[in-house]
Formats: sequence, structure tokens, C-alpha cells
Amino acid sequence: MTTFIEYAPGLVIRGFTPPLRLADYKAIAFDMDSTLINIECIDEIADAVGKKAEVAAITEAAMRGEITDFKDSLRRRVALLKGVPEDALMEVYTQRLRLNPGAAELIAACRAAGLRTLLVSGGFTFFADRVRERLGLDHAHSNVLEIENGRLTGRVVGDIVDGEEKKRQLLALCQRLGCPPSQAIAVGDGANDLLMMAAAGLSVAYHAKPKVREQAMVAINLGGLDRLLDVLH
Repeated sequence: MTTFIEYAPGLVIRGFTPPLRLADYKAIAFDMDSTLINIECIDEIADAVGKKAEVAAITEAAMRGEITDFKDSLRRRVALLKGVPEDALMEVYTQRLRLNPGAAELIAACRAAGLRTLLVSGGFTFFADRVRERLGLDHAHSNVLEIENGRLTGRVVGDIVDGEEKKRQLLALCQRLGCPPSQAIAVGDGANDLLMMAAAGLSVAYHAKPKVREQAMVAINLGGLDRLLDVLH
């Protein structure tokens, strides 16, 4: 059994001895909602039609791993958004969405060390593309909300980004870079990040659900994302 070590207050590690060299890695992949940003976007959109509690309950169960079919859980939640005005998305972005502490600092350090950066999210392109641009990330991949006549239809366009797709996107980036997955870092907080995290050489849980904290090599339980730099130099 691998021993967990509290390397510093609120920073738990297992399976390696820090510090590691950031420059030894070639790629880093981030989940978005509750990892890079402070909210679950779908919950905040639901607030526009008075269904936040109903949607948030499904989100929370999915992130804890109690709902194992992420695609089904997302379809159920998006269906509850039918009729939400498109303008509500921009309202969520401008008034509620904030970058999590340390996000910009960690990404700047990764870019300086030559890592390629990927945002891969079970959330939505409306937010992911804006977060990618705001943080200067190299790539973003997420779900597309269907909009007709200025309102959400309650459907997602195309295939849904779930845990398997997150893993596939990370491996595809490694393949393009010509590096093994052992030279990738994956950062997430929910159950649908576990496959991506398991595929990477270094897995990082950020203020994560218990199931995710237990399986990650680094668990940041206090402070910002840049605390990862405490174990990488």
C-alpha cells in the first residue's frame, strides 16, 4: 500500500520523493470547472431558470462518482436547461466565473518550462474557449451546447466529453508531442478526471472529491493551484 505523506500543510503526496523537475514534463492537462475556475458552469446556468438545486445535486453525485455514466448525467442536466436565454451564458461568465487562485501562476510556470497546455472539460465551449484565451492555454476541448433562436434547446451537439474522452485527448496530445504519457501531468477534482489522471505520469487533485484525492499522487487541499510548484522546480 502506498503511503500518503503530508509534505506541507494541506499538500499531500504519495508514490514519489519531491522535488521533481517541471522541465522533465512535456504536457499538462487541466479540468476546468472547480479546477481552473471557481464554479460548475452548468449549475450556474441552471440558476437562470430556478433549477440550480436540481442540477447541482446531479453534478455533485457525478463528481463524487456515485453516477458512473457521466454522459447520461450530463444529458439529464442539460435537458433541464431547455429555454435558458443565450445571454445567461455571458452573465455567468462575467459575473460568476473566476479563475481559481494560482491558476495563472502555475500555467505561466508551465509555459516557461516548455510544457504544452490542454484544457479538457465535461463543461462547455462557451466557457472553455474563453478560459483558454484568458490563460493563454494551447488547446481546449469541451462540449457544445445547442442553441436555437437565442435559447438553449436542452441538448448537446456531437459526442460528449467524458472521462474516456479526457484520457484520449491527453494521450493524443502526448502522441503529437512525441512523448510518453509518463511525461504528462493531469490536474482535476472530480471522478470523471480519474482516467486522465491515471494515464499521466503525475496526477494532481485540486480541492477534490475524496475518491480523487485518494488516487492522486499530489493532493492540494489548501491554497491555490500554484502549490504544485512546491513539489516541482
